[in-house]
Amino acid sequence: MSDLLAPEHDTPNAQAATRASPDTLLYLDGVTVEFDGFKALNGLSLVLEDGELRTVIGPNGAGKTTMMDVITGKTRPDSGTVLFDGSVDLTRLDEEEIANLGIGRKFQKPTVFENLSVAENLELALKDDRSITRTLLARLNGEQRDRIASTLETIGLTERRTEQSGSLSHGQKQWLEIGMLLIQDQRLLLLDEPVAGMTDAETAETAELILSLATKRTILVVEHDMEFVRDLGAKVTVLHEGSVLAEGSIDHVQGNQRVVEVYLGR
Repeated sequence: MSDLLAPEHDTPNAQAATRASPDTLLYLDGVTVEFDGFKALNGLSLVLEDGELRTVIGPNGAGKTTMMDVITGKTRPDSGTVLFDGSVDLTRLDEEEIANLGIGRKFQKPTVFENLSVAENLELALKDDRSITRTLLARLNGEQRDRIASTLETIGLTERRTEQSGSLSHGQKQWLEIGMLLIQDQRLLLLDEPVAGMTDAETAETAELILSLATKRTILVVEHDMEFVRDLGAKVTVLHEGSVLAEGSIDHVQGNQRVVEVYLGR
């Protein structure tokens, strides 16, 4: 979990405050990405400690999605350092290699197999062979069955395990996709707007789910729902124009006049 007693920073000191430590899992320093003259990321620096829960907020176009694209290998930075687990240079790896390191990403729109059951979706995520037919014909061993059962319990879908995923509510599909990352035992979870489109009840349950997962994994959440961000109680990083504008507790960033001007006051 994030340390809310850690120093809080605002630009320009926010960038200078990022330093790697022996407990650092993800390290970005001076990362710049330019598209046709537009800098989607502009010298972005961010440090995520092993076991930390972090939320990232900012206006549209602030660089949140591009940051996640860089971490997962979808986009190559023009300059800067991106390290995982101390020394692994993510800029030299492709998306599959990065996923195999233990970095999982959940996109804003759920991408589950709606014609398959809830349990079958988890089974596909569990197996190395991504051929749907071969995977579903293969027999599960006892350990795999236990992992599926445990994951279903964690995401609250045990009673829906045999139902088609297409019959789930929007929120339940989001939980299933999180479960598909969990069953792969990813060390770092990148969650892109996990409560977008959810009911208030689903949003509250999602906060509880993420907080329970954060005791065992490192999680970075990109979100716009400020009440949800407050419920998570994690350190908040505010992005603006491709770099860090402010960083600290939710109360700290909500009290930052510049953050209010460029984001919260809109």
